[in-house]
Amino acid sequence: MSNGMRVDLSALDEVIRKLWRLLDDMDKAGTTSKYETELSMDAFGQSCYFAEARDLHTAQVKLKSDIEGIIKKLHALIDDFSTKTSKVRDKYNNEEHEIKTSVGGDSGGSTKGKLAAG
Repeated sequence: MSNGMRVDLSALDEVIRKLWRLLDDMDKAGTTSKYETELSMDAFGQSCYFAEARDLHTAQVKLKSDIEGIIKKLHALIDDFSTKTSKVRDKYNNEEHEIKTSVGGDSGGSTKGKLAAG
């Protein structure tokens, strides 16, 4: 029996679509951070002529790795939320279908006045 609450399935659908777009963006960010932020040791000095070049390169490699890890964690979190949102949406949809079926079929039309005609 319903407690009078309604769930806007189209709003849940929109949330799911936005999460999927966000996941696509996260995939692009992950690819960028992994393949387009690599700096060679020579970028910090021609054949490392200054003492800090190695330290700068090491720091850059660590930061690059940290960013990749953060993006992976964000991607996993968004994917998890998207999956759970989809499951909730499906449960509400199934419950709505069961309620419609139990109270007069899934015709979608009103049954008002049909009893009097019979």
